[in-house]
Amino acid sequence: MRFVIITGLSGAGKSQAVKALEDLGFFCVDNLPPSLIAKFAEISYQSEGRIRKIALVIDIRGGELFRELLPNLEALKKAGFPYEVLFLEASDNVLVKRYKETRRMHPLAPEGRLIEAIGQERKILEEVRQWADYLIDTSTLSSKQLREELKKIFESDDINKGIIINIISFGFKHGLPIECDLVFDVRFMPNPFYLDSMRNKTGKDSEVREYVLRSPETKAFMTKTLDLLDFLIPNYIKEGKMQLIIGIGCTGGKHRSVVIADEIHKYLSQKYDKVITDHRDIEKDVVSAYRQY
Repeated sequence: MRFVIITGLSGAGKSQAVKALEDLGFFCVDNLPPSLIAKFAEISYQSEGRIRKIALVIDIRGGELFRELLPNLEALKKAGFPYEVLFLEASDNVLVKRYKETRRMHPLAPEGRLIEAIGQERKILEEVRQWADYLIDTSTLSSKQLREELKKIFESDDINKGIIINIISFGFKHGLPIECDLVFDVRFMPNPFYLDSMRNKTGKDSEVREYVLRSPETKAFMTKTLDLLDFLIPNYIKEGKMQLIIGIGCTGGKHRSVVIADEIHKYLSQKYDKVITDHRDIEKDVVSAYRQY
């Protein structure tokens, strides 16, 4: 599933973008209040594949409500809903020309100067612009050229580009990440913590990495786990899953889980475009974590 937030400068081509995405099979909603993003995402992701492409236009027309966009995007991220942000912009001269040609009022200039309103809008959108996954300057683009640009982005034949894989290494001592779809417990592997030379190191150190990976148990685990992921991920994609979160846990989250998460990341990065690794507990003190493992 693709969940796209369209935003950007007034007059930069958002209406044209909506028409283009509708032609690509997107269900589009214009001028949606940011506070409804999470609810809309929840309904869409619970549609069991009936709704696969969503585009929401959220911009300055929402007035004070627009300032809620970033907090709602942050909430969407924390809730585990993957999304993409498309930001459209154009030069001041082009925006002024377009407004004069259409004789429309800028949302921030019902009675003021157009150029001042454009400058004010740029300042308001400055932080939102930094969140953009796709940034398109439409200053020199015709409607047809904009459609072609959007087609390149949102009509990909490579299904592997559509899934985001997050790998989280963690320590069971510090709690299980509740957002995980799959969890692998690697506490059966040889533990570097019990060797004085490696106790204060992490899975990022070559000595620790080599120690963990040379174990026969680790080698067997990696072979079986990578084979399982090769089976699961394409089937998840086929069912429309856009994000897969894999948890790799050891006792403290400092040694074994870090090594294995990095190995899985290295392998999957050769097959999928968006593979992200987060070593959640690598900096935490694990001395008190070890009792029986």
